[in-house]
Amino acid sequence: MPLLIKNGRIITATDDYCADIYCENETITRIEPSIDASTLPADTEVIDASRKYVFPGFIDPHVHIHLPFMGSNAIDDHESASKAALVGGTTTLIEMICPGPTDEPLAAFNEWNDLASPSSAVDYTFHMAVVRFDDLAQDQLKSIVAEHGIASFKIFLAYKGALNLDDSDLFDLLTMAKDLGVITTAHCENADAIDAMQSKLIAEGKTGPEWHEPSRPVSVEAEGVHHLATFAELTGAHIYAVHTSCTPAVQAAVDAQLRGVNIWVEAVAPHLVLDKTYAEQPDFVGAKYVMSPPLREKSNQETLWHGLKSGIISTIGTDHAPFNFGDQKIMGKDAFTKIPNGIPSVQERIDLIHTFGVLTGKIDLNTFVNVCSTNAARIFGLYPRKGSISVGADADLVVYDPNAKHTLSVENSLSKVDYNAFEGWEMTGRASVVTVRGQVQARDGQFVGTIGRGQLLKRKPTHF
Repeated sequence: MPLLIKNGRIITATDDYCADIYCENETITRIEPSIDASTLPADTEVIDASRKYVFPGFIDPHVHIHLPFMGSNAIDDHESASKAALVGGTTTLIEMICPGPTDEPLAAFNEWNDLASPSSAVDYTFHMAVVRFDDLAQDQLKSIVAEHGIASFKIFLAYKGALNLDDSDLFDLLTMAKDLGVITTAHCENADAIDAMQSKLIAEGKTGPEWHEPSRPVSVEAEGVHHLATFAELTGAHIYAVHTSCTPAVQAAVDAQLRGVNIWVEAVAPHLVLDKTYAEQPDFVGAKYVMSPPLREKSNQETLWHGLKSGIISTIGTDHAPFNFGDQKIMGKDAFTKIPNGIPSVQERIDLIHTFGVLTGKIDLNTFVNVCSTNAARIFGLYPRKGSISVGADADLVVYDPNAKHTLSVENSLSKVDYNAFEGWEMTGRASVVTVRGQVQARDGQFVGTIGRGQLLKRKPTHF
């Protein structure tokens, strides 16, 4: 069915103007000051966007949906996560494939894709985590890039003995990534330092969630960014530091950028609006707020917002990792090291950034679109199909009411997780209509679309 969006204020990463948008055959085919609906096919759906913004569909570059972690698995599936994403204005998800250290990469890709394909209501692609780098893994990684269009890797400089690569493999992987034109996303910490700190704290009887942050302080994260950047400098690889949480880590990335290292920086919504006191709440409530890198001192938030405004930080994701409080987080009751990590926020991200970023003047509307959509599309090989409002682009559009008031709550969440980290927070702004390739998939906080409509987005490597 054709779609006409009339009278909206179109906001992109660079533009701000009023026009009508006509969509046909899943793409944007016309953008004009005024399009007469009477001249269009009779079955055209007309949406009045008066007094509302029209954004390109938002992209979350960092989510976990199918996520094994410490003997458990994240509670969302691709149906629930994509519904939650859509009502929050996100139309494309980039999920981390996280195999175990003995799993074959190709089998892991097939496992994740087989779960997403029949169930996702948004378009999707993956970052392929590399946790082994033997000859078989190398051959399969090359195949995943060439045959399936997965043009980004993920590595961990954390989780000793489970997910981290040693320096020899790190060097060889980045060399291969450079040759393939693949960008490598990285969890930047120091696995050995964290392991030593955690063992020390547990031995001292410091077992509660409030000790999670001291076990992996800002110096450890900054060292991880510096370490990764050093290897990128040696190999010429392009790298992307995920969920950067603190001033020292951002500074390490800036230092690398000034040396000519091809490094991009990501922030995630929880680090922008929550601080370490949430994880210090008594009676184990703080476990709801355990993620890695941890929530930091509030002063770090100013650096992150300034970094977004200046362009030093390119994207805002979520690191959505939904584990129930009642029967999963509780596994770490006797030791914080056993708490499944994650603060779910795939539904809340856009409204949080609008309320606490745009409306407070920390970032403007163009930056909002850039860091929540367009930059991710550019970095990960989706632009201009995604992240833009232009003729020929996919008709992924968000009609957004900047004045809508609503309250974040587990009751209103489409994620399956049993708590909301932002329970009771008052938001200003909400997606009124969300389309994926021209079909309406969400309206005013309700999913109204088609499960399984999402497509795997195959990408070409561009980071040579």
